[in-house]
Parts: sequence; structure tokens; C-alpha cells
Amino acid sequence: MIFEVNSLISQTTLNLRIMFRKILPLILLISLPMFISDCARNPVTGKKEVMLMSEAKEQALGDQSDPGIVAAYGLYEDAQMQAFINEKGQQMAKVSHRPDLKYTFRILDSPVVNAFALPGGYVYFTRGIMAHFNNEAEFAGVLGHEIGHVTARHSAKQYTAQMLGQVGFIAGLVVSEKFRGLANEASQGLGLMFLKFGRNHETESDRLGVEYSTKINYDAHEMADFFQTLNRLQQKAGASIPDFLSTHPNPVDRYGKVHAEADKWQAEYPNNYKVNRDQYLKLIDGIVFGEDPKQGFAENNKFYHPELKFQFPYPNGWQLQNAPTMVQMAPQDGKALIQFTISSEKTLNAAANKLVQDAQLTVVDNRNIKVNGMNALAVLADQVPQQQQGQPQQQGQSAIRILSYFIEYGGYIYMFNGMALKEDYNRFSNAFKNTFAKFNKLTDPEKLNRKPWVIKVVKVQNGGPLNNVLKSYDVPADLIEDMAIVNGMQATDRVERGDMLKVLTKKMN
Repeated sequence: MIFEVNSLISQTTLNLRIMFRKILPLILLISLPMFISDCARNPVTGKKEVMLMSEAKEQALGDQSDPGIVAAYGLYEDAQMQAFINEKGQQMAKVSHRPDLKYTFRILDSPVVNAFALPGGYVYFTRGIMAHFNNEAEFAGVLGHEIGHVTARHSAKQYTAQMLGQVGFIAGLVVSEKFRGLANEASQGLGLMFLKFGRNHETESDRLGVEYSTKINYDAHEMADFFQTLNRLQQKAGASIPDFLSTHPNPVDRYGKVHAEADKWQAEYPNNYKVNRDQYLKLIDGIVFGEDPKQGFAENNKFYHPELKFQFPYPNGWQLQNAPTMVQMAPQDGKALIQFTISSEKTLNAAANKLVQDAQLTVVDNRNIKVNGMNALAVLADQVPQQQQGQPQQQGQSAIRILSYFIEYGGYIYMFNGMALKEDYNRFSNAFKNTFAKFNKLTDPEKLNRKPWVIKVVKVQNGGPLNNVLKSYDVPADLIEDMAIVNGMQATDRVERGDMLKVLTKKMN
């Protein structure tokens, strides 16, 4: 994984994942030996390594996880950009250490600045990271980095390490094998996405990114320069942490190492290396920048969905993560979670019964209510940790208390689930109720007609400092620094007449 800038993909995500280990099931390793393959030879290093995941299992896991990733984020619908990433990806795959894999390359409809790979040759770039590249060579370096995770089998290694580490205590963490019914179908794929590679893996992928991009004639020095953009994004997001606390190498450290690696490979393969700045900028002209309001957006502690015409507040100080299939909200300490989604059922009772059955809940209270004039059903239930057959009840396994609201509106059954450990529930119950009971119709024309920002590539008519040039193109003052980062420049850098530059405009349709 190259980089993440997202409020929940940070400390809150770590807290939530700790909580999930208590309230979400972990699959029992009933027959661990079935995962163990013979010592496999690493395709990159040539060395033999112990692997709990065979290549066939690796491919199958990628195949199974891809639909969940697509469901969670959605695909960015741009045929030209998709053709570009596939062309460059397949070209690079042929010069990689595993050219026989069936590689799949996708652009996800997410503003998060990220790229990641799953086992089996699945490589994903968000539109957020595509908007931040300033030439094809930067893109190619990151593409090579992600393909490097695949060819060096880093996901398989991390899976092996995690499974070996879990064998001793996994049974004690199981609450219910079906509690994942409360999460979306992307849970397995997202879990893989959040595998944190160690520094050695990231450094190896940086080296492979240089090697692979050099072999398809791109200037790998541009990959090093992109780390400056990542460093500025980290600093702006407040996500920078000391080196000794991070498994990701510091972008500043990677900058020097990748430049040195690029010198080495270019000396071995002398060529006229491509950068292709103008070609790349023309490719991304019109890409959506930041949140796309049609997918829902948060503002002043309220969530709005213009297409489905609803709104609801969320607790002050909580962070919100919006995906196509689910909205999740959580406090900083990660001790509670609200999930909002659409039930697959057609009636309130059917939706409630499915949840109770799938999650094996014990219903405490069940009542018909009205939510702003809409028919609704409120269910309070507990999920009690299941005792494994022949095993004594594990100490410290608390029940989970869940408040669910099912609301009938616009031809759908909307479902809120607020959950916390039973002993913590009273602390959060009012926050759950205040959110759920204020679900309402959205009628505000300004919210209903909100348009996204898109990047417009212009040829500068009048040169000057970047901040002044951006203002001349009506870029809002509060977005000047963002656009300086997007352009890979400082706000005070000089822009010359005729230069191509990314600015912002509102999408017209």
C-alpha cells in the first residue's frame, strides 16, 4: 500500500479494528494444516520461504475479495482512464517477476489518496491518487510499487504472519460466526486491504517500482519526487508520525533511496526515459476532486444524500466514513459504532427478522414507532458470546448491545445499527437515538443540487506566483494549498505563460 489520507484510515480505524476483534467474528482455524503449502520459492528473491497460502489460494482469495472492494468503493466511470491503467499495467506485468498471473487493474471512485494491491494480481488506484499525479512517470512508479507487492507475495507473507500469530488466541475472540451480517460484503476484501506491510516489504516494493517502471521506459526519479507530495499530504492531514512508530517508511527517507535506486537502474538500462506530463494532465482533465455529493456528503455534523433524498445528523466529534454500500460513524476511542445501510428486505419486519437471525441476536425490546412521519421499527438486542463446544466460557467476553432502527422511506428499508459493549451501551444510547430518530427527508434545493469539484487543466495565459494564478481561475482561497499540493508545487512557485496547470471548477452536469 503506497499511502492513505483519510480520517478513519488512521487512529480511529485502528481503534475500530480493535473493537471489531471483540464484536465481529473471526473465522476459526479448525484445520490449519489445509492452508500450509510446501516451502515456496519467492519469485523476486529466489529464496525458499514458509507460506501458509499457496499460489492457488492466493489467486482464489483475490478473486473472492475483488467484488467486495468494488462494492465498498464503486468504480470510477471513465473509459479512457481505465484503458490507460490497464494498458500500462499489462505492459508492466510482462516485465515483472510473475508475468503469468492474470492481472486486473481498477480505478475506484474514492477521494482518498491511495493505491493498494490484493493477492492474485488485483491492483487498485483511487481517483484521489490519480488526481495527484502530475505525469505518467509518477503513476508508473507507484504502479510498479503495487505490482511489486503482488510479485513478492507480500500479502501472502502478511497473511502467514497474522495466521501464525492468531492460532494461540483466536478461539477466545470469537463472538458469533454470523455477526458479519451487520457488516457489508466487503469485509474480507477490506480486511486484506488494511494489511499493513512492514518496512522491508515497502522498501522492496519501492525497489521493484523503480525496476519495473524503468523497464517500460519511464523516468523512475519522478516516483521519488511523488513522495514529496505524499509527505505534504501527511503533514496537512496531521497524519505524520515518528519513524519508529510507523511500519511505512517515511516519505522523506524514501525520496533519497528511490532516487539512488533510479540512478542504478538507469545506468544498467540506458534509454530516453519518458515523463509525459502534458499527456497525463490531458488524461485526467475533468476528474472529480474530493467528495462527490451525489454519493452523499457530510457537512456540519449532518449527512446528506441528494440522490436518495434523505438526511440525518451524527454525533459531535464522531468521524464518518462514507462508502457506496454503507455509512459508518465512530467516536475517537472506537468504543461504539453506527452503521447505516439499506436492507435487502422489502418490509420492516422482514428486515428486522433477517438481522436477528443472521447475527443470532437475543431481542430485548421490539416496538413499532414513527420517525418524522415514516413507519419504523426499533429493536434492542444483545449478542452473547458463543461458548465453544467442550470449552468453558471465556473470561472477558462481553455481550454486545445493539440498537437498530428500520425505517421505511422512498421504496427502501433503511437500517441503522448502533453497537457497543453492553457495559458501555448507556454511554452511547442517546447518541444512537438522536441520530436514528432524526432521519428525515431532504428538501433543501442547495443540498439536492450540490455539484462536485472537478479538475480542469488549463494553459496559463498570464504567469506569476502559483497562488495568484490559481486565484485568477477562481480557485477558492481555502483550496489554494490543496491545489498547490495537487500540482506538485509550492504556493509561491512561479508559473509561466503557456504552462499546463490543474485548477478547479464545478461540474456542470
